[in-house]
Amino acid sequence: MRDKLTLGIVAHVDAGKTTLSEAMLYGAGVLKRHGSIDAGDTALDTDEIEKRRGITIYSREARFVWEDTMVQIIDTPGHVDFGTEMERVLPVLDIAVLLVSAISAIDEHTKTLFKMLSYYEIPVIIFVNKMDIARVSAREIFSEIRSELSDEAVDFSAPEDKRDEEIALSSEELFKEFEEKRSLSEESLRKAFSERRFFPVLFGSAKSYERSEDGRDMAPEGVIRLMDLIVTLGQSGPKTEEFGAYCYKVTREGSTRLVHLKLTGGSLKVRENIGDDKVTRIRLVNGDRFESVPEITAGDTASVEGLSHVKAGQTIGQCRIERKPLLEPVLSYRVLPPSDVSPEQLYDQLMILGEEDPSLNVAWIEESREVHIRLMGQVQLSVITESIKNRFGYVVTFDAGRIMYKETIGSSAEGIGHFEPLRHYAEVRLLITPGEPGSGIEVDSECPTDILDRNYQQQILSTLSGYRHKGVLTGSPLTDVHLTLVGGKSHNAHTMGGDFRKATIRAVRQGLMKACPVLLEPWYRVHLIIPSEAVGSALNDLMQMGGSTGQPYSRGERTEIDGEVPVSSFMEYSKRLMVYTRGTENIELSSAGYRPCHNTDQVVEEKGYDPVNDGRNPVSSVFCFHGVGENVPWYMVDQIARSEPVLKGDDRVDWEHSREAVEKAAAEAEEILEEKEQRLSGPGAMEKKGVKRSSYQGYSGMSPELEEIFIREFGEIKRPLAGDFSTERNYDREQNIKDAREDYIMSHPAIKEKRRSENKKDRYLIIDGYNVIHASAELADLFRENMDSARNALEDMVANYQGFDRAETIIVYDAYNRKNNAGRTLSRGNITVVFTREDQTADAYIEKFTHDHRDRDSVRVVTSDNAEQTIAYGNGAVRVSSREFLSELKEAHI
Repeated sequence: MRDKLTLGIVAHVDAGKTTLSEAMLYGAGVLKRHGSIDAGDTALDTDEIEKRRGITIYSREARFVWEDTMVQIIDTPGHVDFGTEMERVLPVLDIAVLLVSAISAIDEHTKTLFKMLSYYEIPVIIFVNKMDIARVSAREIFSEIRSELSDEAVDFSAPEDKRDEEIALSSEELFKEFEEKRSLSEESLRKAFSERRFFPVLFGSAKSYERSEDGRDMAPEGVIRLMDLIVTLGQSGPKTEEFGAYCYKVTREGSTRLVHLKLTGGSLKVRENIGDDKVTRIRLVNGDRFESVPEITAGDTASVEGLSHVKAGQTIGQCRIERKPLLEPVLSYRVLPPSDVSPEQLYDQLMILGEEDPSLNVAWIEESREVHIRLMGQVQLSVITESIKNRFGYVVTFDAGRIMYKETIGSSAEGIGHFEPLRHYAEVRLLITPGEPGSGIEVDSECPTDILDRNYQQQILSTLSGYRHKGVLTGSPLTDVHLTLVGGKSHNAHTMGGDFRKATIRAVRQGLMKACPVLLEPWYRVHLIIPSEAVGSALNDLMQMGGSTGQPYSRGERTEIDGEVPVSSFMEYSKRLMVYTRGTENIELSSAGYRPCHNTDQVVEEKGYDPVNDGRNPVSSVFCFHGVGENVPWYMVDQIARSEPVLKGDDRVDWEHSREAVEKAAAEAEEILEEKEQRLSGPGAMEKKGVKRSSYQGYSGMSPELEEIFIREFGEIKRPLAGDFSTERNYDREQNIKDAREDYIMSHPAIKEKRRSENKKDRYLIIDGYNVIHASAELADLFRENMDSARNALEDMVANYQGFDRAETIIVYDAYNRKNNAGRTLSRGNITVVFTREDQTADAYIEKFTHDHRDRDSVRVVTSDNAEQTIAYGNGAVRVSSREFLSELKEAHI
């Protein structure tokens, strides 16, 4: 066989993707009869929801041989709400067919798809479908393709010499070949096509079957021409000698977990290991059928059983597919289960759907015991509702969707983070600058190795790129910033493993406080087709929403409007539009990316986020004064940082804005302190007469060293006190600080409620140690080499986690097989380590512990043992799987 090609068919909904796939499979002899979307009997849309709705929701695979080439088709969803499912397929494609409907021609979603194919650098053939019912000529459609998609589109229905002459203009090398031979070789065409120098355009109809003399349907002529062109121009992507694969989808067939992947190098056999998993079966899928094979090689797509730890979007082995997805859900919903389904059960079952579609971002909110997911739109929401009912047997509802905001910055700043509790030391200096829209978070280093060791720099860069940084306006994800490591400082004796992670996060946050934060919101690109008499109302509505529109254009009795509008304004608009169009409207939506929020002040006020009190993402730094670690407010860090100020005078930093931000924060802090002092010195305080008073009243609650720095930078608090000037109020400083803290707590409901809960129960975190070790590939490898090293590594991570979780933490290890073992309980800093006694398993220890504490304490149990989870749940404990806990450990490295 000459080659293996992975072909993706992408298009807007109703353009005919599944019908085209069906026609190709029929033409290649794979199908004995061709199905119909309307009849619900196609080979690829096999899900009941797909049949009922008549649309593709899940990507499906099929394969056929044509002209000695194995073509592996992946049919993708067309509806914008399932765009993330479609995008996960793109990295594995060697070639794509972009389907254009001759009826609707080039709509906004088609433009988005073409841009995505460009982003993933995929060669594209454009096939114009439904020409049998087209209202305009092929020439007009081709002209629109060139103007709306690419002027490098080439009409392959034109004579060969004219076609080759047009392609030859795309490069000097091709032009020379054409000048010499008056044609282009197949090899030259294939190379130019793979480099995306031209985009062939074909015309046809995937439904135009003709009857042969023997009464059998013949595949449409345009489809046959397309199949010929695919194998003529297509060539498989680069392969590696060593094993590599990319997982583009995870599905389930009953209790069997199927990992759909493409091999980019080497081979894969049944019974081979991938990490901790063993391949138990390999399937070559063809629609609703499959063939089991013992081995696959580079270029093959297959579904594999036995890989319980591989996730959708994951690269394996030597695969080097690294692309940040373009599409992401912009709406977040709280999922409301029926009364007989617990939130924990709902979460566990939604995590199964989350494995299949990672873009759902299934999240457990511990404080409120709620489950949240992210969705692209209303169609996906209704499909998820149906899926839950069909698979799990109950009906869920959703609250009103919330917009997924993001944050960036409008000015550059220096960020400094210092982490120095007793026997720890790290300081990081960053240059934080605005990035290009859509660029995400980019990181680099210009720090010399004589300032920071390369190993420390790698830790910092890893944290910058891997941590989920939050903005300081609403706590939304940070994006479109460039983070450059410029300096820092370590300590030979005191710098430990996680210190630079903590300092790095503080540096980012401190820099964001000094930069000009910008709130971003998602926008839709809107295409409306409405009755002409409704145009005025629609244009006015779009403008009122804070959007913009182009010039309307009429087509008979209907008018088309293109515009862009904030998602937050458009969420309920379809209902209003239906009223004055009497249900005759047609709305097409596509993502227009993120842009500055049109109502920032309102959103910030509604969110009520306070970056200073976000304990998981601190803006303050920790400095050591006389052996005691003390939190220093972010606006004071610049003045007491210990490392060399390498950016001083650097014009890449907006120093003026940074200074204004620091001075404003200091003034606000002084105002708060002043209010506290006035409350403390008001009526009812103890008075002592005859003592001369100083006008300096002090900064309450600060250590002498910190207060000295504050006075030096911002001056003394000098203000007259209310009351008789012949007396001085003498009060106990510690008591008044305590009173002020109490006032603060009582005036903040969230903190008050947290304290109430803490007073009600002690919190425990109990961990099945060996279960967690074997759930981590790294720890499991270490365990096979040295058991003690694996335990020590886990205990170090858990001790670091306990620093912000603050629960009483216990790691339990099985030691029941050891003869004459009485068990041991050890204290390792801030955690407790238990080795069970002879004949006592870790399960038994955890069961007894949860039973003893069920009525009075809050207990979380970390294990993936199903029986242990069931017992713990019965004893009132919260269950956390080992893999979820490992993710928490990774996310909690502040």
